[in-house]
Amino acid sequence: MKTTMRAMILDRSAIPLRLVELPIPAPNKGDLLLKVEACGVCRTDLHLIDGELPNPALPIIPGHEIVGRVVAAGTCVSGFRIGQRVGVPWLGWTCGACVYCRKGRENLCDEARFTGYQIHGGYAEYTVADARYCFPLDDAGDAARQAPLLCAGLIGYRALRLAGDAQRLGIYGFGAAAHIIVQVLKFQERDFYAFTRPGDQASQDFARHLGAAWAGSSEQSSPQKLDAAVIFAPAGALVPAALQQLKKGGRVVCAGIHMSDIPAFPYALLWGERHICSVANLTRQDASEFLKLASQVPVCTEIKSFGLEQANEALRQLRQGEFQGAAVLVMED
Repeated sequence: MKTTMRAMILDRSAIPLRLVELPIPAPNKGDLLLKVEACGVCRTDLHLIDGELPNPALPIIPGHEIVGRVVAAGTCVSGFRIGQRVGVPWLGWTCGACVYCRKGRENLCDEARFTGYQIHGGYAEYTVADARYCFPLDDAGDAARQAPLLCAGLIGYRALRLAGDAQRLGIYGFGAAAHIIVQVLKFQERDFYAFTRPGDQASQDFARHLGAAWAGSSEQSSPQKLDAAVIFAPAGALVPAALQQLKKGGRVVCAGIHMSDIPAFPYALLWGERHICSVANLTRQDASEFLKLASQVPVCTEIKSFGLEQANEALRQLRQGEFQGAAVLVMED
């Protein structure tokens, strides 16, 4: 029986990941041991590697968009079967006792731990995850195409919820999360307006292909005033830019875990009961709701696949914006 696995590990910030051979981990009593089929490559992984996120548990195996099969379960685990496909998202553990957890806001738990950040993640052939934070997935579907749903989809869904019932939404940054959530918007018969980096014609064309009412540069104005805007790009300068596009009472939702500083802007942009809010992580309820909705739409992800040992190249291409949709590491069978 195999006792070791390959994994890509981050030893410290600002250096490439390193391919290592490690013992296959054993599940604790509340855990699942998973054979990883695929793991999405997320912009949060870039923030981790660049040292922009505080207090990572280094050395760490990144990756928090995990699709895998159950190999073994801890003695206290129920509701899962050996061989079942499950997904593991960013939220990996919460205390269950604090005021946030008790009020259904576990995404704000001060003691929360996150997959691929404080808990070893999915850039590996095997991983261990707390069964309470694992979600059943379609056994028959393509594992690689399901992986981006576990963060890009979930965080996008939470951002969409915070945007309310807006009929016209601006989407700033047309990457993995955006290309998933706009499919939900079209399913709900809402309009979206895509704002990309200046000169990024490929992303604008991709947005139009997915049904954008308009697509252009973040330096341009949309042809219609917007009810809300969601910012996926980690650029603080987009906040006042998005405010300028809003109707009175509109809301700007900042959906990234990290963003550059927001520059000063005239109070007039905020006046008229406009709002700015952030998205922090996700809840298990978000995951249950979104995964059900994604199958109803159905969401079809655009992916670029890489082998495990190509993780650094996948991250480089993500940083440079060299593909549309999402990057996914696919494990060898």
